[in-house]
Amino acid sequence: MSQNSINLPGLVIAGHGSRDSDGIQEFEQMVSLVRKKSPGQTITHGYLEFTNPTIEQAITDNINAGSKQIVMIPAILLAARHGKNDMPSEMLTLQRDYPDIEFHLAAPLGLDPLLLQLAREHIITAEANSAHDILRSETCLVVIGRGTTDPDANGEVYKLARMLEEGMGFGSSYVCYSGTAKPLVIDGLRIAAKMGFSRLVVFPFFLFDGILVKRIVTASQELQQREPDLDIVLARHLGVQPLVAETILTRAKEAIAGQASMNCSLCKYRVQIIGYEQQLGEPQQAHHLGVRNLLGKQQNLDTPSITFSPYQPHPIEAESFRIIETDRDWSNFPQENLTILQRLVHTSGDFSVPEDIYFSPGAVETGILALLRCRKIITDVTMVQTGLKRALLQQLSIETWCGVHDRESHLLADRYNITRSAAGIRRGFEKFGNDVIIAIGDAPTAIIETIRLIREHGWRPQLVIGLPVGFVGTRESKEALRRCLQVPRITNSGTRGGSPWAASVINGLMIDALNQVASYEQEQFTIE
Repeated sequence: MSQNSINLPGLVIAGHGSRDSDGIQEFEQMVSLVRKKSPGQTITHGYLEFTNPTIEQAITDNINAGSKQIVMIPAILLAARHGKNDMPSEMLTLQRDYPDIEFHLAAPLGLDPLLLQLAREHIITAEANSAHDILRSETCLVVIGRGTTDPDANGEVYKLARMLEEGMGFGSSYVCYSGTAKPLVIDGLRIAAKMGFSRLVVFPFFLFDGILVKRIVTASQELQQREPDLDIVLARHLGVQPLVAETILTRAKEAIAGQASMNCSLCKYRVQIIGYEQQLGEPQQAHHLGVRNLLGKQQNLDTPSITFSPYQPHPIEAESFRIIETDRDWSNFPQENLTILQRLVHTSGDFSVPEDIYFSPGAVETGILALLRCRKIITDVTMVQTGLKRALLQQLSIETWCGVHDRESHLLADRYNITRSAAGIRRGFEKFGNDVIIAIGDAPTAIIETIRLIREHGWRPQLVIGLPVGFVGTRESKEALRRCLQVPRITNSGTRGGSPWAASVINGLMIDALNQVASYEQEQFTIE
């Protein structure tokens, strides 16, 4: 190791990772380009998910190479959850393990002037490749971003589009996203095609190739076939370019100098943003930790690890369930329902509860799949959230949301003369769509609003759990849910129930989901 490399800080270039081999290849080509621009400096790379090495391994390798300072550069464009929570959490974990190492976190690449120059170059190249000579005033620029749950980051895509529109003289610009935010690519392109321009310039605001970029290409080609009189030119994504490498090195220098900064004035984790009040002050906690080493075997590592372990109850809990299992006959109940039914007995202390529980056909299987795929639970009251097992939520990367105390729910309740719980359910429908599980443990009005949205607006949540307690409207709401054939559902009859019951159903589903995933991984490990 040269003296120069010892004195220089080690750089860790942190990428998101991709299921697409082209995306991984481009990222690693970029890492090689950065190494060429900074010879003698120890530079490693890692990923949040989908492939190896992990960010943890990249930092460890850099330290083992002799680095006394580590600068982690998020190789992502905008500061959303990955840049604000996931990657900082990865670094902080390693910082505790290596107290003698000086760590610095760089800002994401952002709307850097160098990247704006590169975007302009790609757009000009795309225009030049067209067979038609069309003025920019007759052209609409369509900028397509990744899309996140962070409105500040999504807004940055609009800012980029506006800067390119005004700086390059386009007639207009339009923004859409490849996921999470709306409008999505297909809808956005169709809308832009109807705006009356002679040409669309489609610019994917992505660093590297991948599944999402390929979808943009396909959507643009399909639109061209449907709109033969409209000239559609596709600019390439940013890609492996010297200007990108220079931006990465600039972020590293800023971090060392203490100048790394993100836009915090509208960050939903620091200030109260409309619709995201619950995430104010949310701690930095990565939600990608569960993917570490999942690809170990495919990457030819010596020791692939099993990420998920079966649920291990506390000894007192285990003894309680041994008693529950042996003190009554369970043979009349379907096997797939037993975890939930026994947990309801544990919660209520009443062996007669299972007789009143109703499961629509396939409700448990559908609920387990929804937990693993959608990972979003909407509750009518915060007491249901409180009853959910935190460890299981974290292991399965499941998020919960309850709007009952949000200011917007209060305004909706007053304006439409509905309860705040019902208003929270309505907001959940508007915010998250179909890919959710609904858990109602307190408010019959939340069930009634859920059924109304299902019947009148075509809402199709993956599973509805309705177990409120009380005497006003409770029986009627549960019976209405039971008759709601459009969605899978779990409910009961009578006045019994409550938030602990709804939480117990979710906990049972999570336990079965975790055990199924752990069993699958164990089988894969054994086979390999």
